[in-house]
Amino acid sequence: MVITIGRTFGSGGRIMGKELADRLGIKFYDSELIRLVSDETGINESLFGETNERLKKSYIGQDLSWMEDPTPLPPSNKKYTSEENLFRLNAKLIRELADKEDCVIMGRCGATVLEGRKDVIRIFCYASPDDCTKRAMEVCGLSEKDAIKRINEVDRYRENYYKHFTGKKITDATSYDLCINTGTATVEELVDFVCMFIENKKNR
Repeated sequence: MVITIGRTFGSGGRIMGKELADRLGIKFYDSELIRLVSDETGINESLFGETNERLKKSYIGQDLSWMEDPTPLPPSNKKYTSEENLFRLNAKLIRELADKEDCVIMGRCGATVLEGRKDVIRIFCYASPDDCTKRAMEVCGLSEKDAIKRINEVDRYRENYYKHFTGKKITDATSYDLCINTGTATVEELVDFVCMFIENKKNR
């Protein structure tokens, strides 16, 4: 079973994802994905960091070509470290991990990369602006003003990144099996609920 989690900034989706992975005794992948791809390809981690759900381009078009041909470009290609190919390399690793082991994968369009697989549960975490602001202030040590600014900035980056590579809005509920308002319960209660959802799906 592979669980992909998309989230808005400040929703606590990452915290819930980590707790869920610990509860299920499976691997949790977030920034670790960058390190793994870097180790495999020899591409400096900083390049992946720059395109980690954030596009450098000043305009936002769409690149859906990877859906028809997901094969990454070879190292000899001059576009080997382009944003498009870095995404393909990330997507390739996500598919390889899904084939190999049970795990939780945060972000990086995982819901679309693994679309069509019956062993995948796609989750999206969101919360009210007030809840997101409060959590961002607590976790990141930000003032209310800076927290709101940071939320708007990161959510915009993620929205643009997701739309660029999937053609869809990251908040489109039809992309997920389960959408959770994380402001309605504690992390432990949310994990309990997701575990129950997973168990019910397995039994169907």
